[in-house]
Amino acid sequence: MPIHEHGQLEVDAYLHGIVRARLGVWDWNLVTGECAYSASWFAMLGYAPGELEQSSDLWLELTHPDDRARAIESGERHLRGETAEIETEIRLQRKDGTWLWVLDRGGIIERDSDGRPTRMVGVQADISRQKAAEQALQQTNERFRLALAASDVGIWEFDPVSQTSFWDARTREIFGVDPELEAHQLQHWQNYLHPDDREMAEGQHEAVGETTDVIRYRIIREDGMVRHVETFARLVETPSMTKRLTGTIRDVTEDVERRAALKWAAEHDGLTGLLTRSTFERRLSERLDDRDGPPCAVFYIDIDHFKSINDSGGHDAGDAALRQIADVLRWTAESGHAARLGGDEFAILIDIRHELVGMLASKIIHAVRRLSTDASDVALSASIGIAVARPGEDVRSILKRADQACYAAKRDGRGRWVIGDEVPAARVNSAG
Repeated sequence: MPIHEHGQLEVDAYLHGIVRARLGVWDWNLVTGECAYSASWFAMLGYAPGELEQSSDLWLELTHPDDRARAIESGERHLRGETAEIETEIRLQRKDGTWLWVLDRGGIIERDSDGRPTRMVGVQADISRQKAAEQALQQTNERFRLALAASDVGIWEFDPVSQTSFWDARTREIFGVDPELEAHQLQHWQNYLHPDDREMAEGQHEAVGETTDVIRYRIIREDGMVRHVETFARLVETPSMTKRLTGTIRDVTEDVERRAALKWAAEHDGLTGLLTRSTFERRLSERLDDRDGPPCAVFYIDIDHFKSINDSGGHDAGDAALRQIADVLRWTAESGHAARLGGDEFAILIDIRHELVGMLASKIIHAVRRLSTDASDVALSASIGIAVARPGEDVRSILKRADQACYAAKRDGRGRWVIGDEVPAARVNSAG
């Protein structure tokens, strides 16, 4: 094959490659100012060859106004010898009026004997798909950022090799850390763990990869505040084949406190703050199931002549009396569980030896007698029935015995206590 034919084949292959790669070529004579554009350049913009007059200003006329200054500056810097080549992203207007993103790359290929540039050549590649993907990614990231901001979620990352951490602004805010601290100045997150949660939290984070459960624990912030947080973490493999721990963190203190408040409200009487009947019975059942626990007893307490307090002083006086009695029971049964069963009936569950129940009952009766009410003509007093738990006894049985003992105390004069185990030949004490 003749040499010139071989060279022509190379040129043809080069031109074919340009067309296939959707590249437009420009060739600028810096001496005459003439600039030639390849057919593929015109085709890229939707024009037929010869449809536009070729000039050195053509590309600039088609360049988006916002990109012109940047494009000119890129060329001038190269001509001044400040850059090895021209490389800039610009938008060119197509024939249909739409804008095409191109990557413009080129440079000086000829100089005169004095070293002055005389010719520049370059290519412009269609990067519209890349730009569309970048824009889509940017929009996705923006939506993600807005979603994170709305959800108050922080992002963190930990490199176990370098032992360094990255915390975003929200994570730093959760831990109460100075937002200006450099990554290497951050303490290890373990330093913020609440002592009671440290072992659990560290163990669950070490198990990341084996489990995807949310991890909940408490932290102690820089300012000493205790906060409840929940994290979700996973191991991510980096391009260098190392593993990094990446996750989210959310301050759930308000959620925890709200749930605790709802739970407390569901388990406690709104007027007195004592346990409700259902909660008391549940705890009593748990206590009776504990066969290895110490002896325990139930005190069934009824306020004598409570209706007279309401009739004389009104419901406000009655409510005040109930709250005072609740305070007495909380104080006398500090180690047990006190409940308002309903109306003017109360109960105490307490671990106590049989021989001490009478002493505690007398203490309660005396404390109630010392209370004053807004109903000046009615004195407060209480009758108490006591049932000491028997092996294998259930809730219904022990409450029934305590109730029967309380009824016996009221029947025999009120303001006294009765041990239900001794009813009907009940042992009655007036606690006088």
